[in-house]
Amino acid sequence: MDFNVTILGSNSAAPAHGRNQTSQLVNWGKHTFLVDCGESTQFQLRKFKIKYSKIDHIFISHLHGDHYLGLMGLISTYHLNNRKSPLYIYGPMGLDEIITIQLKYSGIALKYPLIFNPTQQTGKNQLLDLTGLNIYSFPLKHRIPCTGFSFEEKSNRVKLKKEMVLKYKPGIEAIRTLLREQDVKNMKGEIIFKKEDFCQVKSPRKYAYCSDTIFDREIVNHIARADLLYHESTFMESERERASITWHSTTTDAATIGKIAQVKQLLLGHYSVRYFDLSPLLEEAKKTFAPAMLSEEGKTYVIH
Repeated sequence: MDFNVTILGSNSAAPAHGRNQTSQLVNWGKHTFLVDCGESTQFQLRKFKIKYSKIDHIFISHLHGDHYLGLMGLISTYHLNNRKSPLYIYGPMGLDEIITIQLKYSGIALKYPLIFNPTQQTGKNQLLDLTGLNIYSFPLKHRIPCTGFSFEEKSNRVKLKKEMVLKYKPGIEAIRTLLREQDVKNMKGEIIFKKEDFCQVKSPRKYAYCSDTIFDREIVNHIARADLLYHESTFMESERERASITWHSTTTDAATIGKIAQVKQLLLGHYSVRYFDLSPLLEEAKKTFAPAMLSEEGKTYVIH
């Protein structure tokens, strides 16, 4: 089953240098989730030819404009396109009021159900329970209430060994049995295909998203051993004082959190407009945590 993240926006407060404000798509199997919705999100969805009609769940980390100002436009477009299926929005208290008052004074009665679910500022909270996947929120430390999100598979994945299938050509029913982690037997009860010969069992995958936050060791329990961690890295170390004043992280902060949490890969983002060339940010992060990457708009990062 596919599990990946597509970056729609990677900048912080304002668009600059061809980069846009924060927004991501998380794809898991047939499900598509939108995480944060900066003002350029609709444009980016069209630019990268993404069918945004598939989005049923939108997660908003906090109410700074670079993370949600594109939401009302998307809600309106769904209305204009005669959407009928429910749209679920998860975000901080106040977001529902912001949406409702705009709909009220625009004279819009949506053609589809809009369902708001408030996020909490304490502990790890389950937002969505799907077959095979749980989605949680957890608190971040920023100037206003803010949450991170984690997308966590529930169980091991069973993958067939392609070379064995090509060699022995088990039938469809045999393959189904093997994928249930069971041996295939003949009518006499004799094993003809052993599950360990044909199947590879892989651990559940996890993606953690940390938008705006200062360096905070308390999030480690929520993001520990993630296959991919997105952590804001607004500034370089030379701007540490600025990072502290604005409640943001440096590249070294993000890399240190990734290292402590023992994540497999770290994705940097939420870049300050002061940086045109991002390569120094990556170089600085790699000094602390080598598996660091830059988030690049339009690029999809596969979670293995």
